[in-house]
Amino acid sequence: MKSAAARCLAGAVALPVAALIVLAGLLTTAGAEPAVDRGGLRGVPPEFEPWIHRAVAACEHPELTPALMAAQLQHESGFSTSRTTVSTASAMGPAQFIQRTWDTWGRDENGKNGADPFDVPDAVMAQGRFMCSLLGEAKRSGLSGDVRRLALAGYNAGWGAVLRFRGVPPKEFANGETYRYVKTIMKLIKNFEGSPALSVTGSGAGADALRRAAARVGTPYAWGGGGPGGPSRGFCDGRNGFLRGRCSASHTEGFDCSSLVQYAYWPHTRLPRTAAAQYGATSHRPIARDQLRPGDLLFWSRRGGDIYHVGLYAGDGQVLHAPRTGRNVEVQPLTEAMPARDFLGATRA
Repeated sequence: MKSAAARCLAGAVALPVAALIVLAGLLTTAGAEPAVDRGGLRGVPPEFEPWIHRAVAACEHPELTPALMAAQLQHESGFSTSRTTVSTASAMGPAQFIQRTWDTWGRDENGKNGADPFDVPDAVMAQGRFMCSLLGEAKRSGLSGDVRRLALAGYNAGWGAVLRFRGVPPKEFANGETYRYVKTIMKLIKNFEGSPALSVTGSGAGADALRRAAARVGTPYAWGGGGPGGPSRGFCDGRNGFLRGRCSASHTEGFDCSSLVQYAYWPHTRLPRTAAAQYGATSHRPIARDQLRPGDLLFWSRRGGDIYHVGLYAGDGQVLHAPRTGRNVEVQPLTEAMPARDFLGATRA
């Protein structure tokens, strides 16, 4: 029976090429962050959040909210910063622009190498400008219905398709792609509204890593998926990645336990990919349980020393981790996250 409970890449394994790509230069935004209100938004990676707020502030239409933009980015790319984020239709980057649309809306926002659809500031601001323009078109059109839905349909299929069908194109159009696109994003909005799922205070590498990981609460678990650039599809190896007898990881965009930790610390600390390797890289700095700080690495192992799981200490006796196939990134009491007998110890990166 294929195991759905296998949790993490425990040791050295042969990963697909895509899972080994390291893109250190794409993970942080150079220059000063825009000084804008960041309230009312949760679950957004820190490199995206300030630019979402800036894009919203630049739009005159109140229907463009931070949560709407975040939901759209989640559906488009899962907030990916990888330069391999290119669709089968050649749409590029976190906001998935095709070249001719990028040529209209893309600008160099931070003085780095010109307008780049893979650069977070450039992509998010272009997304905001395009959506703002579409909201204006929707209001001027006289079409009935939610202008947010009309704008989303225009983003996906082009405004001409919205005019043709006098609204969101039906299920019969483009095999239902645009219909599902609008429906999914509108449903996702609520996931990004409100306060952060975990409030992280303090500074330093550990607090910063925990803060970055906390923005990924709710992201699905994908065995073998994820890395420094964000979530990605995983794979099944004959034992791991299966759910109810079927390979779940290969069509799930997410993290496993060790890729979440690697993502959280990158690029400040370039941890290796697997739980066992992360323990090996940090075991020279063991931390007693009563000395834990937010962001410390927590490890579990089976009898015989096989390390199978890693998470981040979240303070107040809690751990932030990607538990297993079928679950999402979440915060749990340390005593409930994994079997207590398997707790190996903690280290500091």
